This record gives sequence, structure tokens and C-alpha cells, in this order.
Amino acid sequence: MPRSSKKPRRLVADGRVYMWKMLHSHRRDDGGCSVDCRQILTVSPQPAGTGGPLRIIFADGPGRYIPGGAPFGSGDVGFSRGAGLNLHEPGAVRALLDVALAGGWQPEERRAMEVDGWSLLEAAAARAGDAGSEGP
Repeated sequence: MPRSSKKPRRLVADGRVYMWKMLHSHRRDDGGCSVDCRQILTVSPQPAGTGGPLRIIFADGPGRYIPGGAPFGSGDVGFSRGAGLNLHEPGAVRALLDVALAGGWQPEERRAMEVDGWSLLEAAAARAGDAGSEGP
């Protein structure tokens, strides 16, 4: 049976436990068309209440791809001509977490923090071993 994409997954990094989940969101314009497509990776320190969540947001835009149908996989994010990651892979999530921590995110802070995922992608892909991969 496939894993439920809505159920948080556990990740241990440097002795600390996190739960992570992915969400695809968009809003509808006045005409009912989907706009502002986003892939959101939320990483929450555990146990619950010991720190605020980190939300890594990948917003659709020129030169970028996020899930939204063929030919992309449901967790694929990346630059059209460059680095990419699959957010279903724990190694990709760990790499994004490591880059966010190196960039100053402090998991013990109680407030939620939102980060532009595109600013982390190349460094995270290099950590995950995908630095030279081309997008689909």
C-alpha cells in the first residue's frame, strides 16, 4: 500500500527529531483558474511545542518547475536548466534542512519561519549529490 502523502514523516538530524510533510497549494483567480502554484515543505521540531516549524516554499515561476502534472513527478522541484530535488526523498529533505540550519534557522525558536526554497535549492542539491542533474 502506498504511503499517505498527508501523513508526516520522521527525520532525525544531528540527534534531533523532526517531522516533515509536503503540501501542494494554489489559489483560484476570479475566473476559477489555478494561479500561484506552490510546493510547501514543512519541517517541525519534535516533540511538538519545542520549536516553530520551518516552511520551505517553492513558488512557480519562470525557469522553475514544481509538481503540476506530466512530465514532472509529484515531489519534483527544480530549475529548468539546473539543480533539482524530489521532496519525497528523505535525503533531499535532510539536505534542505542542513542548508536552512547553516543559513541561520534555529529550530528551538517558537515562531514559524518561511523560507524561499529556491534560495536553498542549489546548495541542497549539491549536498544530496544531484548538483549536476538537469531538470526534466
